[in-house]
Amino acid sequence: MSEDDDRSLPLDLGGGGGGAVAESASKTRNCTGCYGHLAASGSVENTLHNVLENVLHFLTSRHDRNAASLVCKSWYGVEALTRSELFIGNCYAVSPRRVTSRFNRVRSVTIKGRPRFSDFNLMPPNWGAHFTPWVAAMAKSYPWLERIYLKRMSVTDDDLALLAESFPGFKELVLFCCEGFGTSGIAVVASRCRQLRVLDLIESDIADDEVDWISCFPENETCLESLVFDCVECPINFEALEMLVSRSPLLKKLGVNRYVSIAQLYHLIVRAPQLTHLGTGSFCNPEAMIHGEPEPDYAAAFAACKSLVCLSGFKDILPDYLPCIYPACANLTTLNLSYANISAEQLKPVISHCHKLQTFWALDSICDEGLQAVASTCKDLQELRVFPVDPREDGEGPISEVGFQAISEGCRKLQYILYFCQRMTNAAVIAMSKNCQDLVVFRLCIMGRHQPDHKTGEPMDEGFGAIVINCKKLTRLAISGLLTDRAFSYIGKYGKLVRTLSVAFAGDSDLGLKFVLEGCLRLQKLEIRDSPFGNGGLQSGLHHYYNMRFLWMSACKLSRQGCQEVARAMPHLVVEVMRNENDEEVDNHIQVEDRENHVQDIELLKVSTVTEQGYNFVRNCKLELLEEAWVVESCIKSLDTNYWSFYQLNQDRKALQGLEDQSTARSMNISPTSRQRIASKGMTQVLVLQLYKKH
Repeated sequence: MSEDDDRSLPLDLGGGGGGAVAESASKTRNCTGCYGHLAASGSVENTLHNVLENVLHFLTSRHDRNAASLVCKSWYGVEALTRSELFIGNCYAVSPRRVTSRFNRVRSVTIKGRPRFSDFNLMPPNWGAHFTPWVAAMAKSYPWLERIYLKRMSVTDDDLALLAESFPGFKELVLFCCEGFGTSGIAVVASRCRQLRVLDLIESDIADDEVDWISCFPENETCLESLVFDCVECPINFEALEMLVSRSPLLKKLGVNRYVSIAQLYHLIVRAPQLTHLGTGSFCNPEAMIHGEPEPDYAAAFAACKSLVCLSGFKDILPDYLPCIYPACANLTTLNLSYANISAEQLKPVISHCHKLQTFWALDSICDEGLQAVASTCKDLQELRVFPVDPREDGEGPISEVGFQAISEGCRKLQYILYFCQRMTNAAVIAMSKNCQDLVVFRLCIMGRHQPDHKTGEPMDEGFGAIVINCKKLTRLAISGLLTDRAFSYIGKYGKLVRTLSVAFAGDSDLGLKFVLEGCLRLQKLEIRDSPFGNGGLQSGLHHYYNMRFLWMSACKLSRQGCQEVARAMPHLVVEVMRNENDEEVDNHIQVEDRENHVQDIELLKVSTVTEQGYNFVRNCKLELLEEAWVVESCIKSLDTNYWSFYQLNQDRKALQGLEDQSTARSMNISPTSRQRIASKGMTQVLVLQLYKKH
């Protein structure tokens, strides 16, 4: 649906609009004086405005629309009026108020929060990326909003309740890698969003509030087209789910959690043979195994799903049940076995039926032999992801360059590869670059640190160099293994389309980072960990940082002074310095600002979260009075250590009230002066606590 469906003035270039233009032009020719000229000019401008508005409707790419908005002030305004879909790649890059004031006809919003490294516990807990200010702003400005997609955002049950109340025509909610909410919030969405078509909960951390949220959907026929809840780690009301599936004739995509057995899945797919995407949940039947009960004909149920093109799930899999999916394999274009710890021998009979497969995810338990079977069967494969069963750096990886090269030789339409392994060779990577020149994403993760070509002992420079030289469509690259500055020189020289670069345990010196920052002019995201880059390398990118979405450097050779210099040189850039919890505290004195805006010194140790360690800290504190402290909930966005030197304190006030020393916690009002002081530091989401010792 277009954002202009509710316009009061339809655009009609073939009817009255054309007559108006002709009449106006005639008046301009026959009249003297400025009034007629201004009237004609205004009419022409309105016509051009309408033409431009109609033309911009054909621009679907957000990159094209951004370019159009930069042409001139007029185009900037018209583009904003015609944009119905918003993509915000960094939730801190722009304020919600600015978004809603510029774009007022939006129906779909995508917002991304925390960087990807938060998935690996490399960021402070509760870092931020809160959805609260966004949903509050959109509730006032976008009553016709239909779709929200959030990735790595902190979402509360109250946020979901406000969403459900504010958007009467809301249709799609996708929460990917989000946290902070529970089944009670999902229940509100299910009960109040009567036109809901999509509810996808993907890899999100969802609390079990012991709420039967499945029963909250409308009792009559629903509009559901997609329901995915495989990440909900709590039992569900299966009878309610079965009834919901039965009264959802439009349902095409269903992903259930591990609490749904294959026997229960049978009842679901019998009632929904129209499914195109299926996430199977637990692929075993414990009760039948224990009691020896007869089992239904699972293969017949899968055979009846004639439209099925995507299979995933397979959690808690019992390989004996894999033959059940054989009848569905011939039509599959996507098969996700990334939760199925199966062997090559168990995979081969499945993959032999999958001649149309385009996307395949698996664990490295399938070994090189399993990848060879994929290469010989799946000639149309475009995406391959192989994840490790054992992610340790010193683990014994069962896959190597053998399976990697087999894929490059058998699957020449490959566009995306993510490959975790313990060993690799330059020759195999070079072969991939020559055989699969349509690669857009190349992510090779050699898990052992600084691993060279395991056959020649040489760095992996030439292999990754061949990738950026031969794969001219490459936009995302992840590199690892023993790499020198030479590899980075290749990337800077040939990786002209690279937008995302991930670096781990690689490089010689700052020169390598300099090559990348000066050569990769389209670079948007740069992720670096455990590499030797320091202040010199960081400062070499000053010319480019304003054009990037983010730069992440972890366990590198940066100093606080170097970061301060970047912050001073680029005052509009947000620079965050996050200390690892295991790092030693530099200062034992923290200057704390109270309500009257005075600064007082208090002896404190660093507390990152209200955990047992935090409780013990308060419990054992020798101060008679803990003065009022400003505690940043989200993150430090200032390098001024005179005022701020620790990051997090949880909002668990009840826990604080239960301390053994009978300390109490209460919210305090924030004075306007202090608000200004906080804003000048670039800080958000501030929580104030006052802790008193009982005498």
